Amino acid sequence: MKQRDFEQRHQEQWLQLENWLAGYEKNSVQHGAALQDLPASYRRLCQQLAVAKERHYTSNLVTRLNQLVMQCHQRIYQQKSISRNRWLEFLFAGFPRALREQARFVWLACGLFLAPALVMGLGSYWNDALIYAVMSPEQVMQIESMYDPANRVLGRERGSDSDLLMFGFYIKNNIGIAFRTFASGILFGLGSIFFLVFNGIYLGAVFGHITRVGFVTTFYPFVIGHGAFELTAIVFAGAAGLLLGHSLVNPGNRSRRQALREAGREAMKIMYGTFLMLVIAAFLEAFWSSSTQVSIAVKLAVGAFFWLIVISYCLLAGRNQTPSATAAGGPL
Repeated sequence: MKQRDFEQRHQEQWLQLENWLAGYEKNSVQHGAALQDLPASYRRLCQQLAVAKERHYTSNLVTRLNQLVMQCHQRIYQQKSISRNRWLEFLFAGFPRALREQARFVWLACGLFLAPALVMGLGSYWNDALIYAVMSPEQVMQIESMYDPANRVLGRERGSDSDLLMFGFYIKNNIGIAFRTFASGILFGLGSIFFLVFNGIYLGAVFGHITRVGFVTTFYPFVIGHGAFELTAIVFAGAAGLLLGHSLVNPGNRSRRQALREAGREAMKIMYGTFLMLVIAAFLEAFWSSSTQVSIAVKLAVGAFFWLIVISYCLLAGRNQTPSATAAGGPL
């Protein structure tokens, strides 16, 4: 193929790419949506540059294509850096800001979770038969065996060589609970209310019964560490679900579909951080909480420190930062 035919075939693509790159330099936010086509354009451009060099086309054409390749390369890797920065900004500021913006739903979810847990916990402590209202005798025996002080590994009946497998199990289990609590909010919030209350009742029964049978020296040091992340994450998932439900119950001047779409964007800001908290909780539960080699005092001190960190993070992180345009829609 002659150079003239080669240029005529691809000239329009090159001009579009040059115009887009020039526009990106002036206003990256406005032209950011076009980035999704940049990798494909970059690959085609590299092929065209290779063809131009192989066929010994003029130096002007080779130089032009080479400059385009370099500019595209810079934009692609600059965007990856921006994406990483958005994640960091979200973790250190965006997530806690999203929680504070939806504080009424967070506090409501907290009440729906803690009130039944407190009532059921006290009831199970005072009445040893109450726990059988929420679980079978076999389940009660299994829970007791999990926190028996004679166990080499706490929180499960498996050996310590299965920590990695349990890490995967905890991730699947915890994220499953959180996702059900969140997604069921689409039922006008009733699903999220159910799961918050149910999980509160269940955990309260476990806390009350284990305290009654006297396994406090194993149970509380076990749960205090990962509980700072896991229990708060369940509440946050419930808050996100309640936000969805509220948009359907009270859409205001918008249609329910539009209200749900907008609420979904805000809810996902909470869920991104919630999923990360559950991964941290699963790691701690598998590799830290289950160990019997660490003293009770150390576990309690570290657990209290985790609670302090989580509460301070939610209340204070990101207060002195202004949300940027890139982070306004979340980390992705």
